[in-house]
Amino acid sequence: ASRHKHRKTGGRRNIHQKKRKFEMGRPAALCKLGHRRVRPVRGRGGNMKFRALRIDAGSFSWGSEHCAMKVRILDVVYNA
Repeated sequence: ASRHKHRKTGGRRNIHQKKRKFEMGRPAALCKLGHRRVRPVRGRGGNMKFRALRIDAGSFSWGSEHCAMKVRILDVVYNA
């Protein structure tokens, strides 16, 4: 949760409410290369986000060449 658990003086703060849905975090998707596998995830306001678990194509921008295009990923060389 994003509530501050300590006062500015360093003392512990009493928690006066339960955990709320909007404070929830989710585990990282850790997307892999392969045939497209995407799962819908419910977001705030009932909106849907799409979590890619496996994917082999996408729209990528190439900053130094000032272009963006839809491409297939063949191999991952470096991932920081």
